[in-house]
Amino acid sequence: MSIMNAMWNGVSGLSAESQALGVVGDNVANSNTIGFKQSRAMFEDILGGAVGQNVGGGVRMARAQQIFAQGSLESTGQPTDLALTGDGFFVVKGTVDGVAGQFYTRAGQMTMNKDGFMVNPDGMHLQGYAADASGAFSPSLSDIQIPSTPLPAKPTTSFSLDANLNANTAVSATPFDPADPAKTSDFSTSTQVFDSLGNSHTVDVYFKKTASGTWDYHALVDGGDVGGTAGQPTEIATGGLSFNTNGALDTVTGNTATADFTGATPGQTINLDFGSPINGAPPGTGMDGITQLGSANNVSQQSQDGYASGTLSGVSVDGDGTVNGSYSNGQKIPIAKLAIAKFQSNDGLGRAGHNLWTETRDSGSAALGAAGGGGRGSVVSGALEQSNVDIASQFVELIAHQRSFQANSKTITTADEMLQELVNLKR
Repeated sequence: MSIMNAMWNGVSGLSAESQALGVVGDNVANSNTIGFKQSRAMFEDILGGAVGQNVGGGVRMARAQQIFAQGSLESTGQPTDLALTGDGFFVVKGTVDGVAGQFYTRAGQMTMNKDGFMVNPDGMHLQGYAADASGAFSPSLSDIQIPSTPLPAKPTTSFSLDANLNANTAVSATPFDPADPAKTSDFSTSTQVFDSLGNSHTVDVYFKKTASGTWDYHALVDGGDVGGTAGQPTEIATGGLSFNTNGALDTVTGNTATADFTGATPGQTINLDFGSPINGAPPGTGMDGITQLGSANNVSQQSQDGYASGTLSGVSVDGDGTVNGSYSNGQKIPIAKLAIAKFQSNDGLGRAGHNLWTETRDSGSAALGAAGGGGRGSVVSGALEQSNVDIASQFVELIAHQRSFQANSKTITTADEMLQELVNLKR
């Protein structure tokens, strides 16, 4: 009977709207949940007969569709708080409600536990690719652990210098004297180098013009640093530089220094990089290091690759997900790189609670890679992604579902009144 069908249609509407109200309530309840993605109720009609007939059997809620729109970022100033701008998920590993495995999240509230592992609020380990001593990242996924041990000292192996030697300097007949280098040279600079123990030593490099377009250099350290007499300069390297008529470095000879610093590994070799000479192997430009131009002697840049030992003073994360350790000696060392998961269908992911998702057949398998590549978003350190729930729109949804619930209840009461009229025909 059509009246009974109308009643059951109304019942299906009440059921569907009740479930939809639960979806809206879940959204509102999680409006302040970090990394939360709102859902929306999806309805579909029910046929009252065979496919192709026009008889309606009511409505049902097909499913709750997750909306993976970007949430706004809130700056926290906490370097281990992480957010993603764009597609992708952080990868965590551990146990959730008795289920162990790999899970995915947009909630980047990470901290370091007592063992140095980066974990989420439930203690699940953040996953990434560990860096080795050379800074290369492993291809295998592992827990990200911040080392608590001091950073070992690194002895200096190279020293580079960008400078200009004045082409107008007059050639002096006085030879260079290591005992009185300042008065017997034309220009000098100094730098700090480190031995295998992390002790620093001052290396003074003196330049003396010997002919037109030709200079000698001499690298000296305090004799007390190499087992000699303290206060007496000791030469650890010498060589020659020649320049063409354009002021470009043409050739370099003797560009290696060797020192036996007291108490450290003997025979420490330091490569002195004065630029790429035109007649080098391979040939260079001659203008990317030391030049000889008609302007004052000056140093524009110098650097060396050694450092003293240091202790961990902080952690930072770059936009590509590289986790760096900052040390008291000023070094910034890569520790690991975050793994970012990408799916063919985010909507197909299964909710696991605790701000986590699991992969399913509908989502496809996780494609893991670095942030900023392959369609994955970039990492923002010191920020968190807020819930993407729009409270105003959810309140509108509440009103709409409430009115629809009332309308469906009216269908039932109307059908009931009509049935009552039928019963009264007997009287």
